[in-house]
Amino acid sequence: MLMDFNEQFRRARLTGALEVVCEQLELTATQYEEAKTRYDGVSRWLAGSSHPALAGVSIYVQGSTAIGTTVKPIGRNEHDVDLIARLQAAARGYPPALVKKMIGDRLKEHGVYDRLLEEMCRCWRLDYANEFHLDITPSIPNPACANDGELVPDRELRDWKPSNPRGYKAAFERRAELRPRMRLRKSLQFDERAAASIEPYPEAGGFKGVLRRSVQIAKRHRDVHFERRPGECAPISVIVTTLLAWSYEHCVARMEFEDELDVLTAAIAGMTNFVEHRDGQWFIWNDTTPGENFAEKWNSHPDRAASFFAWHRKLVNDIAVLRSVEGLDGIARQLNEALGERPAEIAVAHLEKSVSAPRAAGALRYGATGLAASAPALVAPRASAAVPRNTFFGT
Repeated sequence: MLMDFNEQFRRARLTGALEVVCEQLELTATQYEEAKTRYDGVSRWLAGSSHPALAGVSIYVQGSTAIGTTVKPIGRNEHDVDLIARLQAAARGYPPALVKKMIGDRLKEHGVYDRLLEEMCRCWRLDYANEFHLDITPSIPNPACANDGELVPDRELRDWKPSNPRGYKAAFERRAELRPRMRLRKSLQFDERAAASIEPYPEAGGFKGVLRRSVQIAKRHRDVHFERRPGECAPISVIVTTLLAWSYEHCVARMEFEDELDVLTAAIAGMTNFVEHRDGQWFIWNDTTPGENFAEKWNSHPDRAASFFAWHRKLVNDIAVLRSVEGLDGIARQLNEALGERPAEIAVAHLEKSVSAPRAAGALRYGATGLAASAPALVAPRASAAVPRNTFFGT
């Protein structure tokens, strides 16, 4: 059944609000370039060491920065940028504690890095105050992984454990490129004259990428949810990202959708289908390398599994409520509840700016992009049609 014009516009406007929220959570282009310049410098410094084990060391970005799903931490300005320092075959026989020490010793030889350096459990952190942290984790090649995987230190630095950041990134990007199938809208159920001049929705568009935006929204909701529950342990980002990527791939392969909100909703709802539980143990496998179970700590801390499922139920419910709200006031209230006050304020202010002036002038238009507010104007001026002044829900 086709949605009428009012419903299409309401949902497009909500999509635009979510897009603006996500934009507030990620590294700006300037921040990303600054981080890149700095980790390039760190890479050159490590590679210049006279220690044979550090010869040919390479540094690359892993995690959310690498796949485009960064979420600014609540309560501080710094972004976390996770780096891998991959040592080659010369270091393969070294224990992880020694490899980590070699990297730390080399960083301490640099006058600037020594002042910024902080030792973490498995990595070294360069803390650029009010900008970002560069967390540098050592790795060595994993000969047991046919997918060019790596070994990284476990938390106690007693042993190496399998990982594959580059393979994970490639798998995520492949899934993110999958295009959902959108139902073709041939008409809109309102005034015949207005309907004749409005083009149908595109097959895809609006979000930077539905999978990436879904991950950012879920991670931000997680941060807000657990900030309000300081005694509980939030699920780690790689669990959220992995389950959403698998669910998104499953949904795109088997479903058709009205719009991006439907895709986001279905992918989030399906996350728990990909958690494996057998013989009293939890498993969320890294499918790019054998032996890495992202849910490993759930098996020694069952409360973490319980916290994850409780949070996921809240996420599904909050998305459902958000989809049902009408008007800017309703969007503001639910965005604040689900994603926090500051991003909600910015998103709603953007919507108000995008809608108020053109509407007052009788020039508000609705176009084929389906975007409600991801640019200074509500939508691009081409391929657009006039929007009736009194069809907005509560505005």
